[in-house]
Formats: sequence, C-alpha cells, structure tokens
Amino acid sequence: MKMTTNSIGRKVPVSVPGWGKFSPYNGPASRLDGQYQATTAQICSRVNPASRDKVVPSLREAIENTGLSDGMTISFHHHLRNGDAVLKLVMDTIEEMGIMDLTLAPSSLTDAHDCVADYIRRGTVRRVSTSGVRGEVGKAISSGELEIPAIIRSHGGRARAIEEGSIAIDVAFLAAPTCDQMGNLNGLTGKSACGSLGYAIHDARHARYVIAVTDNLVQYPLHPFISIPQVYVDHVVRVNSLGDPSKIATGAARLTKDPLQLRIAQNAFDLIKASELLAPGCSFQVGVGAISIAVASDVREYMREKGIRGGFCVGGIGGFMTSMLEEGLFEALFDTQGFDASVTDSLLKNPSHIEMDVSWYANPFNKGCIVNNLDVVVLSALDVDLDFNVNVLTGHDGILRGASGGHSDTAFGSSLCIIVLPSYREGVPSIVDRVQTVVTPGETVDAIVTERGIAINPRREDLLLLGRKAGLPLRDIEGLKRETEKVTGIPDPVEFDHDHPVALVEYRDGTLIDTVYRIR
Repeated sequence: MKMTTNSIGRKVPVSVPGWGKFSPYNGPASRLDGQYQATTAQICSRVNPASRDKVVPSLREAIENTGLSDGMTISFHHHLRNGDAVLKLVMDTIEEMGIMDLTLAPSSLTDAHDCVADYIRRGTVRRVSTSGVRGEVGKAISSGELEIPAIIRSHGGRARAIEEGSIAIDVAFLAAPTCDQMGNLNGLTGKSACGSLGYAIHDARHARYVIAVTDNLVQYPLHPFISIPQVYVDHVVRVNSLGDPSKIATGAARLTKDPLQLRIAQNAFDLIKASELLAPGCSFQVGVGAISIAVASDVREYMREKGIRGGFCVGGIGGFMTSMLEEGLFEALFDTQGFDASVTDSLLKNPSHIEMDVSWYANPFNKGCIVNNLDVVVLSALDVDLDFNVNVLTGHDGILRGASGGHSDTAFGSSLCIIVLPSYREGVPSIVDRVQTVVTPGETVDAIVTERGIAINPRREDLLLLGRKAGLPLRDIEGLKRETEKVTGIPDPVEFDHDHPVALVEYRDGTLIDTVYRIR
C-alpha cells in the first residue's frame, strides 16, 4: 500500500483496495477556502406503487422487497445507544438470507453491538464505515480481522460523505420508537423513546431504500411531532421490542463530587470566563460526562448571576442543558441526540428545543453548519500530545475503543475549544510526546485543561494574555507532561505492524489525518 505524509507528519495511504483513492490532510481549512468543489450524489431508487399502508408482515419480506444483495451498503442509527437490539435483529435476518460481503455504515457502534465482530468473522460484513468503534468490534478490527481497513469519520464528515456519495446507502434500517402505517415516525414517544433522531433523519433522506422498524405502531397520521415523514420510508416492520429502554434514555446526569474532576471543571470554567465569550447571545456546547456537566453548572451559575441570556446550546443534549433552556439562560437548543429521559419530554413541550439533523449540525460542505456559530465547546479526550493533537479513538493499549463523534467538527467551528482530562488515568499519563491516533488536529485546539493547570496553545496569544490577566494557573504543556511523568513514569510504547493498516481516520473534509495499525 503506497503511503504519503500529511501536513502533521502522519503516514496515510493514497489508495486503499476496497475503498479507492484518498488525499492527505493538509490543514483544517484546506478545502474550505472557496476553491474546492464538492459534488452531490444522485439517489436512484425504485418508484413504488401508491399505497395507504406500508406495513409488511416480516423483516425478511421487507429486506427482500429492497433487493438487498451481496456487496451492498446498509446503515443504522445509534440513538438507542446501549439499549439497541435492532442492528442484531436485522443482521441475523440478513445472515439467514445468505447475504454476504456487506458494507456496514452505521452512525456509530456502541457497546450493544459486540455482535458485529461475529458478522465480520463470518463474512457477512466486509467493510465498516462509522464514527465510533468499541468493545469486541474494536478488538476484532485492531487485531486485523477485517480484511479491508475500517473508515472512521466525524459526525459532520459522515454527513458530508453520504451527501457526496462516498457512502452510498442502499438500505437504511431506522429504529422508530413510534411510527404509523405510512412510515411517519419520531423518537419522542413509545416505550423505546430516545429523543432526537438527528442521525436517522439524514440517512432517511439519502438512502435508496428505507425500512422503519418499530415497536409502537400507531394510527395514521402520527401527530403532532414527526421527525421523519412518510415520503422517505419504503416499508414499516412491527417488532416486539427495539431494545432495552433502561439503556436508551437514562436518568439525568448528576453533578460529580470527585475533587479532581471538580478541579478540572473549575479551571475550564475560569478559562471560559477569562475569554470574555460568556456574553449576551453566546453559544455553548458540552458533553454529558462528569467534568463537562460540572463546567456547565459553573456556566449556569455565572449566567444567572450576571443576567446573561445566551443564544443557543447545541449537540447531543442532556438534562442539564434543557434546564438552562427552561430557566431562560439560552434562547434555543439544537439537538441531534438526547442522552436522558428529560430531554425527550423537553422536545415534546418546548418549541425552542429544536430537533436538528446531523448535516445541519456539522457538515463542513453545506451552506452553513451550526458548529461554525459556536463560541465555546468543552470536549474530553483519551490523550493529547505536545502539538495539542487529540486522540479520542485508541486506548493506551492501541485498541480501538472510542468515537470521532463531533469532536473535530466542533473544535474547528468554535471560537474557544477546551479539552478537559485528568493528567493521568490508572497510572497512564494523558499528555504524551505523540498521540497514537490524531482525530482532532492541534491547529483547532485552544487549550488543554487538567487538574494540574491549563496549557494554552501558543497559536492563541490573545487567550494567553487574557489568562495571565485573570491570574489563571497557566502551564506550558511540556512542563505538565514532565510533572505527570514524575508520578506515573513513562509507559512502554505499543508495538504496531506498520505494514498492516486496520483503520483510516478521515478528517471532516474527507482527507486522511491518520492511520491505525494492527497491534503486534
């Protein structure tokens, strides 16, 4: 496999059998200067006879009606998270039908999808294109069991790839918590309610065929809330269960009491405050991890105290964000995915809580994705390096165990990108000379925040000045690394087989930013 070196010094292939040609990463805005031209793929699908009822008796019959055959591409969405049973139900049916060599292109793979490792081993799945890889699937790919390297894309990058045809979905299988007989569906009601269907909306619009799988078939027409209308759906299949509701929409996240996590959160908030971005009309995104929720709590109290009303919050939404909307601290929430039960209720009742598809969220090639309007984003990481590059994909053992998600999308679009992480985990330092896998380039990261202090990217001289003025605990990143290694030591490097790539990491614009290799 012929390799080249991209602009951050990573070896990436120029062509991969089974996928085709690639271009190396050449900077976060290299295709966003107004010169690069992107194409939009045409969708060719059969025109169905007029019908007043799209319900078919079985999943097998629905699949047969689409003409799914060897070598085609299928997709799933991950809004059911660890409670999802639809992917396995569909894949088991496909195996019974004898269909092989499929490309599996889900929005992400969660802990509920360990079964995919077996489909790879049995030849049902030949290629994988996704955002997240974990568990048994990560181990199988990292050990080289997938013949063709997997492709890992950000959420925005996946949306772009679907629209331009790099991912051509033949059949999209949509878990539909509530659906009527014509295929109008939403994720807000029913025993498997999961909230926004931002990833599923995009797949429905661009797949050749769409099968809605539901455990809550209701009388036509579904109302008052439709996430995906009947115009995109070919067939509806009723099943007993979409999965385990207890693992789909969990209770609201609680504030951490861990002193280390609270220290990191305090440092991050102090930097946000010093940046002067918390002003009327500001926009904000955090995740639902413990540190992120603690940062959001501090932001909430500050906005209350100062009487600040922000513009919007965005992203995967947790209950803490919905409470800030209800209190009037933000004008609107834009939601691609909900993370707890309170979010679903908010979407149903609050017109300022807006369901948003993933292209609107983060596709770099549309006419204005919303991440470009972000002021502050707080992101987590597995580890970071001295060039501020961030790894959220491979563990310290080299095994795929994370997700690209919207990490690189929001880092690029935001005015202030803060990475929060402890200086070490389980005796392994989090700041290294060179991360194993670059997902988010250091060129788009403004600060690394740990319990030991804040390292600001030298590119951000303005932020350094503001941090010094505020008396923040600023540290150079090399110093943080050395201090941590006095506690942890320096771990032995993982040995990789550099002749055997197992995964390709695309930057959001479709260029290759890094390569993941088989573990020796």
